[in-house]
Amino acid sequence: MRARTTALTAACLALALAAGPLAAAGASAAPATASAAGPAAAPGAPTAHDATGPDVEALSAAIAGLPDRDVTAADVRVGGDGTWRGTAGVRDIRTGAPALRDGRFRAGSVTKVVTASIVLQLAAEGRISLDGTVQHYLPGLLTEDFEPITVRQLLNYTSGLKPGPSLGETVEEGYPHRFETLTPRQVVAGSATQGPAYRPGTRQTYGNIHYTVLGMLIEKVTGDSYAHQAQVRIFGPLGMRHTSFPAGADPRVHGAHNRGYDWIDGKLVDVTDWNMSDRWAAGDMISTTADLQRLLVALFRGRVVPEPQLREMFTVPGLPGARYGAGLERIELNGKVIWGKTGSRPGYATAIAATRDLSRTLVYDVTATDAKGDGAGTAERFGYPAFNR
Repeated sequence: MRARTTALTAACLALALAAGPLAAAGASAAPATASAAGPAAAPGAPTAHDATGPDVEALSAAIAGLPDRDVTAADVRVGGDGTWRGTAGVRDIRTGAPALRDGRFRAGSVTKVVTASIVLQLAAEGRISLDGTVQHYLPGLLTEDFEPITVRQLLNYTSGLKPGPSLGETVEEGYPHRFETLTPRQVVAGSATQGPAYRPGTRQTYGNIHYTVLGMLIEKVTGDSYAHQAQVRIFGPLGMRHTSFPAGADPRVHGAHNRGYDWIDGKLVDVTDWNMSDRWAAGDMISTTADLQRLLVALFRGRVVPEPQLREMFTVPGLPGARYGAGLERIELNGKVIWGKTGSRPGYATAIAATRDLSRTLVYDVTATDAKGDGAGTAERFGYPAFNR
């Protein structure tokens, strides 16, 4: 025990003094058992051998030994037919304090589920037509080089818009600019000046730009801010009391949260404070696993978006390689069709996912040290075991 505690203490000291690595190259830091919150299952949770519940053994193995080189903390919720809950790792590697259960985090592109929901609500109210065009709702936003782009094509990533400018394509490139501001309008203007990538509706290309335009559309149609519309339409009604958007360029995560880290030039660097305002309606939301669980269940039960608009979320265009509906991604795993959304921001990887009948649900927040570079690896480790059975 003393040797393991000493290993973590040494790692924390290295970061505090020189932003040094958590562990030597090729080795993982040994966690201090006293500072890691182990998995906690709800009463009546299935055992590892329960064929109808989640794979508890694999889920427990996923969070065992945290922090390690890839992840400093994890908070995982599995629900539906059998529940499981696990929290492990450290809140702050400087102090070794245990990871928070239901701490706040940057939810990244899970924000798109909220944006899609607002647009579909407006469609249900008759204030937006999904067949209406960007050129109609936001005149002058695009150049004459663009053919008409419909709201539906924005929702399902088939608009043909190219990515706009950024302050760095990687964490390493963006870190020196983390307190600078690139507004959503600048991002869209930079995309528009490049012209279309392809004719609308002919390909599906995932990207933030589609949802940045949708945020602008929401503000134009409602005459209100995107953040306030999210609050009054989604967060407030669902009781998502710990979900919000930063005020403008505020780089902080307010409220109790686990710190986020990333490897930069061979050193583990704290990347928690970062101005994400350019991601806005595509990826700037801050939330908790409890709040995202509320969103996931309410959405799938039809309490957020009414039929027939809800069907848009579960409809993938008939295009080669397409896998996204309006805000949600369709994947097949172990014979199950799963719908969900992942998100990543420097230091944070997030996912929400469920079967359509909610027989299995998953929400996780992982402080991953390569969140922007290895999202698939994070999902395989912390998400896939929820759907093993």
